[in-house]
Amino acid sequence: MPKPRTLAPAASASLDDWLHYLENLHTKTIELGLDRVSEVADKLGVRQPKVPVITVAGTNGKGSTVRYLEVILQHAGYSTGVYVSPHLYHYAERVRLNQQHLPDAEHTQAFAAVEAARGDTSLSYFEFGTLAALWLFQQHQPDVIILEVGLGGRLDAVNCVAPDVAVVTSIGLDHCDWLGDTRELIGFEKAGIFRAGKHAVCGDPDMPVTIGEHAQAIGAVLSQVGEQFSYQRDTDRWHYRSETLNLTNLPLPQLPLANAATAIAALEGLALPVTAAAIAQGIGEARLAGRLQLLQTNPPVLLDVAHNPHAAAFLCDTVQARFSDYDVIAVIGMLADKDIQGSLQALQPVVSEWALASLSEPRGASAQELQQALPPTNVPVSKHDSVVAAFEYARERAKAASRSTLVLVCGSFYTVGKIQAKE
Repeated sequence: MPKPRTLAPAASASLDDWLHYLENLHTKTIELGLDRVSEVADKLGVRQPKVPVITVAGTNGKGSTVRYLEVILQHAGYSTGVYVSPHLYHYAERVRLNQQHLPDAEHTQAFAAVEAARGDTSLSYFEFGTLAALWLFQQHQPDVIILEVGLGGRLDAVNCVAPDVAVVTSIGLDHCDWLGDTRELIGFEKAGIFRAGKHAVCGDPDMPVTIGEHAQAIGAVLSQVGEQFSYQRDTDRWHYRSETLNLTNLPLPQLPLANAATAIAALEGLALPVTAAAIAQGIGEARLAGRLQLLQTNPPVLLDVAHNPHAAAFLCDTVQARFSDYDVIAVIGMLADKDIQGSLQALQPVVSEWALASLSEPRGASAQELQQALPPTNVPVSKHDSVVAAFEYARERAKAASRSTLVLVCGSFYTVGKIQAKE
């Protein structure tokens, strides 16, 4: 006999009850493909928003690019709806209306609407959440919707909506089992969010040829960093130039500069006026939890969700620039299916001591596994049963140190989220 269908929670049920239901609804955690999610999106009537849509893909830099767009557009006077993933601490972080999270009750109402529309169509956790976010945007009707791709692009649930501007921030080797094991293959998957006749932006200075080829094949209007737009940094200012825009003396951002330039290029493709003043204000104010986030100052604690070699190398460069006179104790927790060795190797030039932590999540690596992947080193290494234990150890070591010492927490959204929740 077929297994009886689990009864869905009521719209008035708690968010935790709904999330538990979503986690057990589908047979696979990840299942790429647009057929099922598009079918339900059509039933909900959310596939063709009546407002401009910007979709952002990329190996790294998606979150900060989305954040720049959000804050700049707010300063330009537009209301915004943002969908991102994963969350650090609470599910509500995934949907923002005008930079604010929504009450749990709105999320459960959205889940109930998706449940009613899906019928017998099975949806993954991410697909269900994506449809719920689109339903919420339909209710609130912001001026602009900004969607962050979950995995890849071409077959990601977010791609059931055709964007007016599509952005690929960067290409690195991550999720290779799903997207391919070369930058060219991964680039093709991410360029799958481009649309014919619409603006597409690539912020990777070493753009894989597959991105340009796909844009040309479908007739997308491609802007590439170093070609159609560029940026230059001075000591305490930076400048942006494109074929139609020249911005000088912009404030240096707290988030990655390259993604600020990519965000401006995306805004150039949007059919909405945005002033230079709004751009400067947005860039100067943009902050994002878990991305180059200075959590505290005594001792300094820097949080970053870097979890692959590409992101770890950027983080290493940033630490060298901002904390050049500091020792660094790195608190590391990672998922076992990531390139642990490559990530640790990228961080190694700035690390004075390693505090390796086991992650308790199903895909979490143990501290022992992290140590086995650690390249040969002459600096102290300690192993801890949890991220919190490793953090407490590192913070006490930093407080007692005779030299200025930074505590760097990175390796996973889970790792950073545990410290965010604690502090």
